[in-house]
Amino acid sequence: MHTAAGLLPAPVSVVAIGTPGASGASAAPGTVPGMLTLRTGVRVSAHPELAAAARWWRRTTESAFGIDLHGVPEAPADVTFAVGPDLPAGGYRLTVDGDGVRVEAADAAGAHAAAQTLRQLAGPQAYRAAPTAPDITGVNLAHVTITDHPRFVWRGVLLDVARHFMPPREVMRFVDLAAAHKLNVVQLHLTDDQGWRMPVERYPRLTTTGGWRRESNVGTWRSGVLDGRPHGGSYTRDDLREIVAHARERGVTIVPEIDVPGHVEAAVAAYPELGTRKTPHEVRTTWGVSTEVLDPSEDSLAFFRHVLDEVLDVFDSPWIALGGDEVPATLWREQPEIVARAQDLGLADVTGLHGWFLARLAEHVRAAGRRAIVWDEAFGPQLPTDVAVTSWRGYAVGARALAAGHDVVMSPEQVVYLDHRAGDGADEPVPVGFLRTVEDVYAFEPMPAGALAETLGTGTTTGRLLGAQAAVWTEHLDSPRRVDYATYPRLAAFAEAVWSPATDRSPGSPTSREFLGRLERDHLPRLSAAGVEHRPLDGPHPWQTRPGAQGFPRDLAAETAAGGWAGVGGWVDGRDDGAQP
Repeated sequence: MHTAAGLLPAPVSVVAIGTPGASGASAAPGTVPGMLTLRTGVRVSAHPELAAAARWWRRTTESAFGIDLHGVPEAPADVTFAVGPDLPAGGYRLTVDGDGVRVEAADAAGAHAAAQTLRQLAGPQAYRAAPTAPDITGVNLAHVTITDHPRFVWRGVLLDVARHFMPPREVMRFVDLAAAHKLNVVQLHLTDDQGWRMPVERYPRLTTTGGWRRESNVGTWRSGVLDGRPHGGSYTRDDLREIVAHARERGVTIVPEIDVPGHVEAAVAAYPELGTRKTPHEVRTTWGVSTEVLDPSEDSLAFFRHVLDEVLDVFDSPWIALGGDEVPATLWREQPEIVARAQDLGLADVTGLHGWFLARLAEHVRAAGRRAIVWDEAFGPQLPTDVAVTSWRGYAVGARALAAGHDVVMSPEQVVYLDHRAGDGADEPVPVGFLRTVEDVYAFEPMPAGALAETLGTGTTTGRLLGAQAAVWTEHLDSPRRVDYATYPRLAAFAEAVWSPATDRSPGSPTSREFLGRLERDHLPRLSAAGVEHRPLDGPHPWQTRPGAQGFPRDLAAETAAGGWAGVGGWVDGRDDGAQP
């Protein structure tokens, strides 16, 4: 028997219905008072706009409970998905009573959210692929009315498949789990120094050469330990189209990222003429920031316009991510022709080529009817205002971008980088970055009032805060099991922070304590049923540790004292010129 008390993310309103009532086609001997039982033969109808959500819920439920639900073109039906015009965007109203299930949704996004709630109401068994006992003959749902809508329109998570490749089936599983938490964006980081995963028919060496590396760092690059094992992989166009369609069926948009003009060693290994030095070399085998960046030339622009044309053909996302993070100008300053190019363009310094290059590619994306989104280092006077900014180094650039009229997605590494360590115990595997517990992530506020006030003073913002995005970088996550461990249950905490109404979620608050109890009691069993090898709340299992893999913990308090709301992450010219390349 399952109630509505354990839903995650927490909905806006939950009202239990006390009177059982009669239950049409689903009534049968043994029906529990106050519960609706769905059995074989139940009819499901949906408005055409909401059909994908209804179809997904029906198929998932049939598999998990071993029953047959019948799709019908219109009412009468036992389960209905209808458009509710009085609901906010992305919102829904879900009623379960003795007469059946009624979903009213504002739009397709609301229907997908309702379908995920309906799945949660059915208990952990709903997250399995087949019945686990012979006496499972139906789905028991508590009588309830739930009214709900999201706090933010962009509720995302980035998956890095460049550092460690993940096969399509694992990417689709990642999408399934994101959708289960009412996240609606998965950003695929497809290219980086250590690997290029996006197939480009015009430039096949991007994957044949750039798609694999000779070996990889074990732990931080500072240890100098390498595993001696080749790693690689790339997708086909059909692989990516399947991932896109799979995500669309679950209400998730796949945002592809092609990272330029930094993080390009894999591309330069495949086509050395793209690089600043024009010399042959291999795909990068170590982590860290590379000084090998693109030559910001017209030839490089033409090359990446062709790349983007193929990206635009495969992905239907309204957003195309162009990267723009961590772009050392070290080698640009050493090349007289690049210095001269910056002068000819009227730029004060070669560092201006960073923004100039991205602005040209953003124009290409706009001409195709899409919008570009970039990391916060790319924000500046050259960036067109229709380009959205993902603020990752802290909060200050996000605030300034809002003031300049840009749409902004907040992804501060200080809170929502889930590859950072989740505990401070000696057994934490590859302990890198800041200590960020479940409670810390749950307390996440995308744009704190203090960040706006201290960054802008009395200034106003004209851009839109679209929402927020967690990030799963995979330098130290070399398998789906490691991705599970780092991601969950912290992504569940993030999901509630960006879906549910704003409130005080600070560690130790009543809301935080209630969430932790609900997570442990109700949601971790769902994750386990779904096969997620999440991190236990009290620390890793012995087989989840990584003895001998050296981490690099960072001190959040010290970095906050030094950098304030801006943070101190990323590459800073002058400060980092002598750092490991």
